[in-house]
Amino acid sequence: MITLMPLPFDKSALEPAISAETFEYHHGKHHKAYVDKTNELVAGTDLEGKPLEAIIAASRGKDHKLFNQSAQVWNHGFYWSSLSPEKTRPSAELAAAIDSAFGSHEAMIEKLVTEGVGHFASGWAWLVSKGGSLEVISTHDADLPGEDAGVPLLVLDVWEHAYYIDRRNDRKAYLTAASELLNWDFASANHGSGERWTYPA
Repeated sequence: MITLMPLPFDKSALEPAISAETFEYHHGKHHKAYVDKTNELVAGTDLEGKPLEAIIAASRGKDHKLFNQSAQVWNHGFYWSSLSPEKTRPSAELAAAIDSAFGSHEAMIEKLVTEGVGHFASGWAWLVSKGGSLEVISTHDADLPGEDAGVPLLVLDVWEHAYYIDRRNDRKAYLTAASELLNWDFASANHGSGERWTYPA
């Protein structure tokens, strides 16, 4: 059974950028609903009891309803892990890759925020490592980067439920604030391993 991943920080730890009330709904309602629906959809099938990543892979391009629910479970877990109340810094290796790809850390943040602001409707803005270089990309709705898109390092949620309580329709204000909370220890670990993060069982 897929479980609801707990937040890696207290619900109020990211205030004022992201409120405890937002997490009550975003994690406690939205993320939980995706978990519950995924378990409901796989019950009694060959996918029951399988890891989340196996469910996502099996449903991509075949079962739209199951893919949307299961991918959203993974995306949200990755998003919580991409945030931190502590100030973190990229590893020396990741910092060098950022400078090489974008010119500076500040330019990379600007590109990530711009990607999220410009993304039409719901989706996700990602920093990925691909072919030895870094890229900023976005995915629509519940989609996450496929194997050909590289290894996700971190992500920002651009669905309205990520920010509407705190920012109403001001996505840029949310993304700008959230970009100051990025967990570079998490991103550095993903970059160093070169492997995709696994949702906790």
